Amino acid sequence: MTVLTCTSCSKSFEVQGTSNISTLDGRMLYLKTVKDGKLKSIDSCEVVHGQFKFSGATDSVCMATIFMDEESVMPIVLEEGKISIQLNNTKQNCTGTELNDKLFQFIDNYNKLQSQYSDLSHRENQAIMDGEDMNAVYKSITADAERIAMEQDKLITGFICDNFDNILGPGVFMMITSGYEYPELTPWIEDIMSKATDTFKTNSYVKDYMDAAQRNQNIMNGMETPAPQPQAPIGTSDVMPPTPAEMAAPAE
Repeated sequence: MTVLTCTSCSKSFEVQGTSNISTLDGRMLYLKTVKDGKLKSIDSCEVVHGQFKFSGATDSVCMATIFMDEESVMPIVLEEGKISIQLNNTKQNCTGTELNDKLFQFIDNYNKLQSQYSDLSHRENQAIMDGEDMNAVYKSITADAERIAMEQDKLITGFICDNFDNILGPGVFMMITSGYEYPELTPWIEDIMSKATDTFKTNSYVKDYMDAAQRNQNIMNGMETPAPQPQAPIGTSDVMPPTPAEMAAPAE
């Protein structure tokens, strides 16, 4: 689910956006959250000369998604205050409030590591053209890939653990697990849950994911019979925000 509720008091928000992508001019953007189990647009606006604006009130601090037509563009945290968004061909950024600052600093750090991954294939291609010893090249590339993977794991795990008790912990957990084919109990998830606070464990998305993952585990172990009508895996809904990997891709 896109909305992951943490608190329950009325919050007014204002989102000011700018873009240098000329093809966005004249397009409609929609700010959407899930209410009562359904995806709902809480505001919309037209991009005019690279400017757009959302405003409104929400009963709780929550994560929402900006859509262009039916395509998700970026996640944001709806919290009290003035939120600034920049959309360009190479980067999306959201600042101005505490949680949005933290979220997009995390996304920026994640994207830098993703860029390092992309550079590995360029290094391989360049080495082939230069006639280098490919055994040595592959050894170096493999070592760097393992290092980057460890840094990503440390970044993601540390961020979730540091934000167990606010919207960002469950929100990033959702971003990561939405990329899974189906809910499963991976060693990484078991490690996260072994450290998690009650606030994180009882979050609606986390709880639903863990229940589904445990059912799948029981089915694989022969301890439970599959439901007659298979349900869509958690994370396949079109209301999901972009994953960190998707955030690394340039805006179109």
